Amino acid sequence: MSDDVLSVIPTDPHWQPEPAAAECAASLVEDLAPGLPDGVDVEIDVTWHDVLTIVDCGQNLQKIGCLQCGASIDTEWWADLLEAHCDDGFATLAVVVPCCGAATSLDALEYDWPCGFARFEIAIWISSRGNRGGGNA
Repeated sequence: MSDDVLSVIPTDPHWQPEPAAAECAASLVEDLAPGLPDGVDVEIDVTWHDVLTIVDCGQNLQKIGCLQCGASIDTEWWADLLEAHCDDGFATLAVVVPCCGAATSLDALEYDWPCGFARFEIAIWISSRGNRGGGNA
């Protein structure tokens, strides 16, 4: 059985809250988490990233769309991009898309399952008891 993860990130990928505001937001997220049946655990992780970090949907990513030309972007291009930045994060979200050569931002692409970029994240992990760590993001 896999984990389900819901990540809450700021609309400004560079923004980070003060610790007190983050604690308040995490508490609100916990209060808004739906009631789950017995045998299901919810864990909330609050993370400050030093650099822009991808908050992706893992294997659920179906396609990426370019808002400049409307074309689909090859997910292999995306995979190569993520691999190139897996250790050091993203210094910038500026990119030239392979479909039409337009200069755009990675957070301006259209992801089918949502993806985002952030320096702050609240992740809600939902899993069966004793099964954390083997799931989809």
